Amino acid sequence: MKESDTAYIAGLFDGEGSAQCKQKWTKKKKHKGEGYRDTYAWSISMEIAMTEQSVIRWVHEVLQVGSVIKRNVKGLNKAGKKYKTQWRWRCSYREAYYVCCLIYPYAHVKLDKVQQIIDHYSSSFIKKNAKVINLKEYKEAKELS
Repeated sequence: MKESDTAYIAGLFDGEGSAQCKQKWTKKKKHKGEGYRDTYAWSISMEIAMTEQSVIRWVHEVLQVGSVIKRNVKGLNKAGKKYKTQWRWRCSYREAYYVCCLIYPYAHVKLDKVQQIIDHYSSSFIKKNAKVINLKEYKEAKELS
């Protein structure tokens, strides 16, 4: 991926994006038997939302992770016209970690959320054999190039 593309995506994320990294109570299907169980699980995601479809499709194509969602907003705006269709690129969990590692050097406004996601996956509970990018190795490789 070109450095200019990465910087542009970081700028889009700073301006039009949002990120979430928190624990919350959720219902999950039981592994055995019927019904659900309550669990305190991590919710990690990031998204970029805008009305320009071509930009969102380009982000998805360049990053090759996440998904693109079309969202129609009902009702009328203050001028009495229909809202434009909103397009969202969204990724979660390890895909969000991958994207955060890419945009980390260029992020400004949402750097604290990017850092929070990176710190979550860089902590000691990650197994050594997991296919996760090491942030220290990423920074060292970035300095050498």
